[in-house]
Amino acid sequence: DGYSHLSAYERKRLKNITENAKFFAALKLHESAARLNQIAAKRESHVTKRPKTKKVEDETVRRRSMRLLRVEPVEIPVLETPARPGPEDYPQVPAGPLPMVPEDQAENSKWTEALLSMWMRISELKADNADRGTPDIERYRESLSSMVLSEENIRKVVKARVCSMAIHPSESTILVAAGDKWGRIGLWNVVSGWSEEGAHIFIPHNSQISCMQFSPCNPAHLLSLSSDTLRCGDVTRAVFDEIHRSEENFSSFDFLDENAFTAVVGHWDGGVAVVDRRTPGVSSELPADIGFRRTRTVHVHPVNKQYFLAAGSVDVCVFDIRYLKAKGNNPVSSLTGHTKSVASAYFSPVTGSRVVTVCADDKLRGMLLFSFPCRHNNNTGRWLTRFRAIWDPKQEHCFVVGSMAQPRQIQVFQDTGKLLHSFYNVDCLSSVCSINVVHPSQNILVGGNSSGRLHVF
Repeated sequence: DGYSHLSAYERKRLKNITENAKFFAALKLHESAARLNQIAAKRESHVTKRPKTKKVEDETVRRRSMRLLRVEPVEIPVLETPARPGPEDYPQVPAGPLPMVPEDQAENSKWTEALLSMWMRISELKADNADRGTPDIERYRESLSSMVLSEENIRKVVKARVCSMAIHPSESTILVAAGDKWGRIGLWNVVSGWSEEGAHIFIPHNSQISCMQFSPCNPAHLLSLSSDTLRCGDVTRAVFDEIHRSEENFSSFDFLDENAFTAVVGHWDGGVAVVDRRTPGVSSELPADIGFRRTRTVHVHPVNKQYFLAAGSVDVCVFDIRYLKAKGNNPVSSLTGHTKSVASAYFSPVTGSRVVTVCADDKLRGMLLFSFPCRHNNNTGRWLTRFRAIWDPKQEHCFVVGSMAQPRQIQVFQDTGKLLHSFYNVDCLSSVCSINVVHPSQNILVGGNSSGRLHVF
């Protein structure tokens, strides 16, 4: 034993080591390994390898700098590869008024004439201005549930990503206008479906159309804003007039009065400008620095027209147009809580007492008289137009926004942040509708995707 001075644990450990050594010795693993090495050595001795000849062309030639050797380079003609035509290669739209002629069409066809005549006809009919009131939530939910999407109400109206939309206020015909990434405007008479007279494309701009509206007092006028021009499509004269042009990069606009004579225009670099259509020329009345690094949307209060809302970067502020000046403008109110860039901000349609914002921090926010943070995936990436939450003109307490959820859908939220309804159709809707528009008096919703396709519920 000789290990009586060790503890019981150490004696047990030495015993295990001794037994393990005896076990491995009995396996004779070293003898087996030696036999395997002998067999491998014999097999290798019978194999004769032919030495590989080194090819001349395989020998690497060490490159030497011709500049360091001070040798003039040999001029080798470079083959010119034809560049793929892009939108910038198309003929540029000139300044000034443009005839309302569809793309790739020398003169108006009977189908185009039918579409423009329909637009003119429905613009002459005055909508019923009776006070409908805001329906209660349950009745409103029922009306949303009755709205469906069918195959005949889906059509590719423009050729590129939809960046803006507007819907005519007519109660008899559904006329939708869509502006795309490359300055095209598509007009679609939804009732005509897939017939040739249903949709036509016009090119009044050179770049992305970020904002569109039918004039609230005369829907025969369609105003559209690109990065450098604000135009008015007047169907009565079949012309796209130029209202405002500048080297500034425009982002959005909204009307400052019911007659749509004046408008506030937002700039991507953070400023705004006041434009009056009655003033000769295409310059603005007042350019103003509001202290923003970027202005993505502007929206005028529905009741008190002297106030407008500006959103961009992490700023959402209300300004008074009466006190606007070139420099040193202070907001009337600031809506805080945004930690990343804000994509849009809009007043509620009836009282303007609410504001809904979409932010890159994946939240929807409602502010002023109510406040909620609502989790919502706003990560649209570079290939999709950023979401904009818009109020339903018929409902003071509910707004519509696109969704990244599966199945693809368009969502309706209450001003409390509660999801009220989801528009979807697994057979007909398989893409994200970033841009949406709601009819001011009818139960009609239109969603536009990044391939130029419109879906009408």
